Amino acid sequence: MTSLSPAAYSHSSIPNQSKFASSCSSPHLLSLLETPWSTKPTKLKVAAQSIPSHDGPVIVGCGGASMDYLVLVDAFPKPDEKIRLTGFKIQGGGNVGNALTCAARLGLRPRDSEGQRLMEELEGDGVDTSFILVSEEGRSMFSHVIVDTEMKTRTAIYHPGYPPMTPDDISPARLSSVLDGAQLAYFDGLSITTALLVGRAASTQDIPILVDAEMGEEGFEELLRMASYAVCSAKYPQAWTKVPSMPAALVSMLLSLPKLRFVIVALGENGCIMLRRNQEGMIYLDKHVILNAMLDLSIKKKDFDALLVAENMAVEEMDIDQCIEDLKLKLDPDTINPTCASSPVLKLTANGIGTVVGRLSVGTAERIPPSELVDTTGAGDAFIGAVMYGLCTKMAPEKMLPFAAKVAASCCRALGARTNLPHGTDRSLDCFLQRSS
Repeated sequence: MTSLSPAAYSHSSIPNQSKFASSCSSPHLLSLLETPWSTKPTKLKVAAQSIPSHDGPVIVGCGGASMDYLVLVDAFPKPDEKIRLTGFKIQGGGNVGNALTCAARLGLRPRDSEGQRLMEELEGDGVDTSFILVSEEGRSMFSHVIVDTEMKTRTAIYHPGYPPMTPDDISPARLSSVLDGAQLAYFDGLSITTALLVGRAASTQDIPILVDAEMGEEGFEELLRMASYAVCSAKYPQAWTKVPSMPAALVSMLLSLPKLRFVIVALGENGCIMLRRNQEGMIYLDKHVILNAMLDLSIKKKDFDALLVAENMAVEEMDIDQCIEDLKLKLDPDTINPTCASSPVLKLTANGIGTVVGRLSVGTAERIPPSELVDTTGAGDAFIGAVMYGLCTKMAPEKMLPFAAKVAASCCRALGARTNLPHGTDRSLDCFLQRSS
């Protein structure tokens, strides 16, 4: 895990802010975070039994960890109204902090930290807080989260924290140690100048990058262009591409981002959609962008033309909107547990945009009974944590998407982003983790 700067949701209110980088094992996670804790540089050690020594992929996370102050209310307050809360919880939050905690509970072994209470919480989940830098003054990010039990919504009001982590805070030696052996780097788009430093180093070392495309700080597009994988919020693809249709926007993203292997749009209770390239990664573009594609992919024109002809002969063409509708018809609307339907390799076209050769998958969310739905805070982070686990363990997308939906649904059954995150030993995950029940 690596987190570097204010998170959009949460953070601790303990004075003095520490910044850190860390690494992990098992499939393990590395992390750079900002957190207030003490007034001098500190290095923490975690009890040996809390972090088993395992060989496996390393995940580096870069983004936000914070503290959430959650209040449960019967209904969202009206202006000038005074109401009584029905529940209260203080818990760690932040996109990267939540996603890496999720991955740790599923079985990956991360290292990370954020404020004294956050430190204790992360260590309790097996996160190694080995590398910590502490600023002399500051305050970590924190959020006040209002959870409306009537409308089943949550509203977050956050303080970004200070001072922000900057590239100067990370020495070349520290950056080298964080990325050493990493097989995946995860970014939530916060502290973009620091994220770009880590992202460029990861890209230079051919470490695949997963980006949480939810926000858009200036400079985020450069990070997105380095990405191998993107998990987007529902509105992001259309906002970034300026394309009116979401399916067409996914085509546009793969055409614009030649390094991107897949893009997932998380749609909450409406499930998710994934568009991924075919194994060869060949994309079909309108004529006005073919030259740019050849330059980006280092494909010679004669090789490009040969591949284009060969694939045109073998792969069926289909409009991506029609493909999504066809896949939805294959899904059982009465199924409670998450499911997924995928197309074969197709030439997926978007009118006026271009064509991508790849596969489309439509996943459903778990149908949570209203009586069990408590709080959606951190559900998207849980989804991403499960996707990271799926990538590290080489899950097929047809299994990974329902698995991620199942983990996200577990998160929604308790107050706070981490309270009900499942562990890898949870029996509800047996069918995904190839265990006999």
